[in-house]
Amino acid sequence: MEKLIACVQKRPSALCRLICFPWAGGGTSQLARWGKLFNDSIEVFCIRLPGRESRLEEPFAKDMTSVVNEVTSVLLKELKEKPFAFFAHSIGTYTSVAVALHLKEKYGLEPVHLFMSAAHAPNVSYRIILADVKSIALPDEHNEFLACMEMVGGNYKLPHNEEIRRNIAVTSREDIRLFQTFSFEKAERNIFSCDITYFCGSDDKTYDVQGWRELTSGDTSFYEFPGDHFYLLKPSNESLLIKHITRCIEDAGL
Repeated sequence: MEKLIACVQKRPSALCRLICFPWAGGGTSQLARWGKLFNDSIEVFCIRLPGRESRLEEPFAKDMTSVVNEVTSVLLKELKEKPFAFFAHSIGTYTSVAVALHLKEKYGLEPVHLFMSAAHAPNVSYRIILADVKSIALPDEHNEFLACMEMVGGNYKLPHNEEIRRNIAVTSREDIRLFQTFSFEKAERNIFSCDITYFCGSDDKTYDVQGWRELTSGDTSFYEFPGDHFYLLKPSNESLLIKHITRCIEDAGL
């Protein structure tokens, strides 16, 4: 499990596990550290996909199905063991939804809460724009990455280190290709019964957040934080996010 999951603070007596799915090109460092910031009621797992960090030598995942199968097979015991919730940011949102759909359909398991951040609901047409990313003709990988980030609403500056810039660009491109293999039937409504909370930055592009209402029979709520696509990297926003997520999970009556 250590290959797939980053868990910096084990809490075997936690009431709930929060499974985090990073953004395109992202690793586990930022979200995994949340494990030390939550209280003892929540244990944080962060998903580490192939092709990065300790899995750098592995080939990137070729399609969403392979990712879903790996996540569910590795975590199934833990997901059956105690309640769990998902947090996902940007393109990582679609991976989390794909996993949640599979768990619901095959195992009858459902998160107690879905926390979605800076992404359109998968049942709205705007997401089709990203399907054409591969057709962009740009002179280098860095510009391709920045163009992709602009499409999803990101205002992002690449680091100055050339090797880091290249790795982020390559990984982001592969993550977007992974997204392109995610199939979602728009006709599907009220798939889930859990509550959904959607977060975004005030300076980010406008998302069709209402689409999230169609995915669940539970309650949906929307919160805006000051900042751009990566609003959650601001310490003040991070603190408020963690407090809100904690309150939602603890109020679920687990």
